[in-house]
Amino acid sequence: MADAPKEGSLGRFPDFTQLIDMASEAVGGKVLFATDDFYAPAENLLKSDNPTFKEHEYTEFGKWMDGWETRRKRIPGHDWCVIKLGVPGTIRGFDVDISYFSGNHPPQMSIQAANLEEDNLPEILPRGVRTGAAATPEEFRAIEELKSDKWVCLVPMTELKPGNPACSHNYFLVSAPQRWTHVRLNIFPDGGVARFRVYGTGQKDWIATNPKELVDLVAIAFGGICVGFSNAHFGHPNNIIGVGRAKSWADGWETARRADRPPVLEKDEKGILMVPGCEWAMFRLAHPGVITRIEIDTKHFKGSFPDNCKVDGCILTSQEEEEMARKEWVLPSHKWKPLLPVTKLSPNQNHEFQSLTLDLQDVITHARLTIVPDGGVSRLRLMGFPSSICLLRPREKPARRFCAKGDSKAGL
Repeated sequence: MADAPKEGSLGRFPDFTQLIDMASEAVGGKVLFATDDFYAPAENLLKSDNPTFKEHEYTEFGKWMDGWETRRKRIPGHDWCVIKLGVPGTIRGFDVDISYFSGNHPPQMSIQAANLEEDNLPEILPRGVRTGAAATPEEFRAIEELKSDKWVCLVPMTELKPGNPACSHNYFLVSAPQRWTHVRLNIFPDGGVARFRVYGTGQKDWIATNPKELVDLVAIAFGGICVGFSNAHFGHPNNIIGVGRAKSWADGWETARRADRPPVLEKDEKGILMVPGCEWAMFRLAHPGVITRIEIDTKHFKGSFPDNCKVDGCILTSQEEEEMARKEWVLPSHKWKPLLPVTKLSPNQNHEFQSLTLDLQDVITHARLTIVPDGGVSRLRLMGFPSSICLLRPREKPARRFCAKGDSKAGL
């Protein structure tokens, strides 16, 4: 894996690109305003797929382009757009992708952000079809109420480098630990950008959350994150705590085939594959809580699903997490609390397991999914109830136990 770039600098393949794209249309990201959409609308910035190029395709305004492209500016100022994040949260980095815009890309750009209360937002006019158009005076007046030119600057004015015409990523690492809801992309003075990715982790308002509401405590949209794994050859484990169901096998976690698998495979009396090894992924929950239902989805993994899996939980302080990361997550056995015993899995199927036995009522902060022997999983959901516990100092037992009420079923 390539080294992560220094803050505010460019880099290739940084770690933050494994996090969720908080601005993507796939998670509800939305363009609120753009100064100009003459050649191609700003909505293209938020597409979840990679940009494409159609050599012989044109519109009545010029060359068809898969991105946001403004006209050559002949008036004072520069072009910019305002985007409402589909997943509000902490921003870790940006990707300003100018693929296929060689000769038409902006020489420079900057990025600003704000955390805005939904109830205090002004009414923004619907954008409609934008190709060939510029923002109207009415649209300018409406967006001026957001005072986006005064927002916090996360990336100062910086040169964009075109690189490979078909793959021109400009990555920017940022340190912005607070919650953000909106971003503003400034291009200087005009030009085209293919995609704009805003990578980070979500932040849920837990104070406003109903304590009796069942929540996916590991969801990346709420702040869950993978903190360790054994193998991620074909896909990062952060994918499996993403938003919605997986769109393809590429939207999941898939490991390489284990080299230590036996030449001839056998099963035990319970139908479990008898192999020596396993793969695992460790997750920090978005909020400490009690897990009452587990979903493991192998959708799209028809020929590469794991034979079986198990899920364990533990409670760790911040200091203990750092120590365990240094030890490659080798925890003492007494730390683990079984949430799901060894369970067979099927291909291309969402598996749901519920268990409310007393042994599973401990509050946990971290969970480990183990798959045997290897393979792919598209989604992991750890449904439960958030709990308030103190993690300021290490302790063997949580300060309190949580007893959930609801339909009780044995593990399926």
